[in-house]
Amino acid sequence: MSREILLLVDALAREKNVSKDIVFAALELALASATKKRIHDDADVRVTIDRETGDYESFRRWEVLPDAEVENDEAQMGLIDAREEVSDIEVGEFIEEPLEPIDFGRIGAQAAKQVILQKIRDAEREQVLNDFLERKEFLVSGTIKRMERGNAIIEVGRLEALLPRDQMIQKENLRIGDRVKAYLLRIDRNARGPQLILSRTAPEFLMKLFELEVPEIEDGLLETKACARDPGLRAKIAVQAHDQRIDPIGTCVGLRGSRVTAVRNEIGGEQIDIIVWSPDPAQFVIAALQPAEVSSIVVDEETHAMDVVVDENNLAIAIGRSGQNVKLASELTGWSINLMSEEESAQRADVERGGLRTLFMERLDVDEEVADILIDEGFTSLEEIAYVPLSEMLEIEAFDEDTVNELRNRARNVLLTEAIVTEEKLETVSEDLIGLDGMDKDLAAALASHGVRTRDELADLATDELVEMTGIDESRAVALITVARAHWFE
Repeated sequence: MSREILLLVDALAREKNVSKDIVFAALELALASATKKRIHDDADVRVTIDRETGDYESFRRWEVLPDAEVENDEAQMGLIDAREEVSDIEVGEFIEEPLEPIDFGRIGAQAAKQVILQKIRDAEREQVLNDFLERKEFLVSGTIKRMERGNAIIEVGRLEALLPRDQMIQKENLRIGDRVKAYLLRIDRNARGPQLILSRTAPEFLMKLFELEVPEIEDGLLETKACARDPGLRAKIAVQAHDQRIDPIGTCVGLRGSRVTAVRNEIGGEQIDIIVWSPDPAQFVIAALQPAEVSSIVVDEETHAMDVVVDENNLAIAIGRSGQNVKLASELTGWSINLMSEEESAQRADVERGGLRTLFMERLDVDEEVADILIDEGFTSLEEIAYVPLSEMLEIEAFDEDTVNELRNRARNVLLTEAIVTEEKLETVSEDLIGLDGMDKDLAAALASHGVRTRDELADLATDELVEMTGIDESRAVALITVARAHWFE
């Protein structure tokens, strides 16, 4: 019988092109399954086969658990009972009892065959998958083998891949037998069917297509830095040249547009804007908004946003159909882009200037003329007036030294008073509120002034209530409330 097992293992390993260890493991599982049926379906049976002689042993085993956690007496044992058999056994270990090995001839190869073959099929598929992954092929091509509920099953070499309906380009009519290219989106090792999940809508797909069509990218002379897509309609791709002699846009377009046309044909005629990447965020955003021309731009690092001003003739172009151009530019650059006309920009500037003027007049107890001088000199906060180097303020022609010192002292006194008030408010605020991610002292003090002093009181607020109380933006309000409520669901 031992010789029969060794011959069976050797034959299956050769036939299926897998290691003998995989066949041995599958055979051990099959024998354990057959043995378990003779004892109890809920029992735990372990079979070991000697790789050299083919002899095998069977054991029934029980996992040792705390007494209160035992649910299956056929495969689990409480710690108290277990220590009656093995005095020093611990939770998580096993108690084993030898079994009389069943006659392999009686259960026959047929009874074990399905388990063995399934294990071997899984091992074969895993080996093929690993061989595929080692090649690092993210751009794959194959033939559509069948359609299932709108999803395409694609034959990629010896593997099957899934192209889900939501990863296909809109209005794309794929049929059985079509040869298609796609981007390897992810690997789903838990799937019973195809494990390769593909996409034709991912921005990375477009980047890989350009790598295929533009040899300079593969050679390292050009690099695709970012991409944003409205699949099937329009895309923007940013490229950078690592050789000053190369025109990045012209190289990607190709002679008479041959290269970009080849890419467009693969993605259903999608319009592609090729943009030169810049390390300067403002220059990158200006380029990304092409073909619109930008009049001016203001960068807000704190909120990671830019106010972009364009003239009336360019506003519609910058926005694009249904907001497509500005949306793609924002996705490409990673910056929030606020588009406005020159008139809107002027109105906003007037509003901001008016608010700043009121702040300086009320807090510093100065007249409108002094407030306007400060604004014209570029001061935007009391902190700047209080702590900017004295030499810089003395350069203001309209102010003498006494006026400068008086303004600085008034600003510092106001800030000190506000700090004392804030500290007093914080004394009433609980530690669990101050310690929340995204919370700061000023925000906690503002909440305290509205009677919100604990984490649960913040969690009870609606988003619009929090925005109204504190003036923070909606996304930050949502994040804070979510964090505050997290412990309710733990």
